Formats: sequence, C-alpha cells, structure tokens
Amino acid sequence: MISFPQILILAVIQGLAELLPVSSSAHVIVAEKLMGLDPTTPQLTLLLVMLHTGTMFAVIVYFWKSWKENFFSSQARLAESLKFIGIATIATVGLGLVLQKVIEKIVLKGSPHAEVEELFGNLLLIAAGLALVGAFILITGFKKTESEKSSLNTFSAIAIGLVQGLCLPFRGFSRSGATISTGLVLGIEKKTIEDFSFALAVVLTPLVIVKEALRFLKAAHAAGHSDLSIFVPSLGGMVLSFIAGLLALKWLSSWLEGGRWYWFGFYCIAASAVIFVLNAQGY
Repeated sequence: MISFPQILILAVIQGLAELLPVSSSAHVIVAEKLMGLDPTTPQLTLLLVMLHTGTMFAVIVYFWKSWKENFFSSQARLAESLKFIGIATIATVGLGLVLQKVIEKIVLKGSPHAEVEELFGNLLLIAAGLALVGAFILITGFKKTESEKSSLNTFSAIAIGLVQGLCLPFRGFSRSGATISTGLVLGIEKKTIEDFSFALAVVLTPLVIVKEALRFLKAAHAAGHSDLSIFVPSLGGMVLSFIAGLLALKWLSSWLEGGRWYWFGFYCIAASAVIFVLNAQGY
C-alpha cells in the first residue's frame, strides 16, 4: 500500500514534470519503481489520474487570461479556435486508438487480457521515448527561422494532433515537448503554440481520467473488492500537484519565450541515459 509521504513525493514530481516538456509519466514511473511500487497497478494508475487532475486545473488557472485574449477575443476567433482544437483532438484520439489496438493485438499478442498499460512500466521504452523527444526539442530549440509568423491552420492542427496521438501509448515521449516542438517546426509563434498545446491538454485530460478510472473500477470488480482508501490522501497530492504545476508553467514560459527551450532537450537526453542505467541494473 502506498504511504502518504510517497503520495506527496509523487505529487511534486507529477506537478513539476507534467507541465514541463520532460515527460511526467517517465519521472513518476521511475520514482515509483525506486520506491518499490508497481506503476501498472490500478491503485497507482488512479493516483496518477488524480494528480493529472491537479495539474489540469493549474493549466486552466495559468492560461485562462491568455486564452481569453487569444482564443475568445471575438466570436469568429472563438469559432476558429474551437475548430482547430477539435481537429487536433480528433486526430489525436484516432491515432491513439489505432496505436492501442496495434500494440494490444500485435506487440502484446499472446498476453492474457493484453492492455497497452502493460508497457507503462517498461524502463527501456521510457528511456527511448525521452531520448527521442529530447532530440526533437534540441533540433527545434537550435532551429533558426527567418520568421515566426505562421498561424494555426487545418494542416498544422492535424499535424500537432497526430504527434500528440503518438505520445499517448509511449511513456517518456513528452506530450508538451512533442506538440510545442511540432508547432515550432511549422513556424508557429511561440506563445501561440504554447497556448494551443495546453488547450489540447485540457481537452484530452478528462478523456484520460475517465479511461483510467474505468480501468481501475474494472480491475477492482475483477478482484472482488474496491480499495478506495487511496482517494483521501490523494486529494492532498492533487492540491500539491496543482501548486507545483503553476510553478512549472512559469518556468516553461520563461525558457520557451526566452530562447532557452533547448535546455529541456539536454535534460531529456540526460534523464534517458540515467533510466537506461537503471534498467540495466534491473529496476
């Protein structure tokens, strides 16, 4: 059973890493393994969902003013923003579902009750995901562009949505790192892609929360009991992840808009190397 101090540690890690382009899932899973916890259990999955809820509210609070100015400034602008968010979300969900089925039917073929979540505790995959997103961030961080005035359009919304879909089944491949980097490659202004990336996160997070909550209930039903004792201490973790998330967003905005985006890439590469070592040592 996870202890309250462990929940608080995971809450801080989740709150900071979730909203930085360094993959919160990778950091939380590694921390769970170092504490002797199994990240694939329904209880730990449910805890992560509650911590995600805390960071989702941090995103809403932090970006609300900017979203009102950029996305809600007029009825036409609102309609256009909702269209692009909808297009990107559909692309994400569509690709995510396809990848889930491919992984469960082909990669995990032969495994009883195969679910993509079985891969979430695989440190080798997490390290590979961190290395890939780190390289992507470095490329875009050092990329020199003559102009950063491209606007969001249908093509860029689809591209960003598809890249976000790639992140869903692969822990370590940072969602914010990949989507923001994709926007930078497409020449979208930094503040615009930052706002858009986290608007997508707010749309996607409730879907993930519902999916994981249903998974927890299904597993609890199969076991013949439902251990809900983790809910109360997790509420404290959710509040802490909210506070840590606000701090992380200030950090991200400062580095992205201040031209230091590439430093997150260096961190991801270094974290990937550490996780490779941990995997080799049998964690």
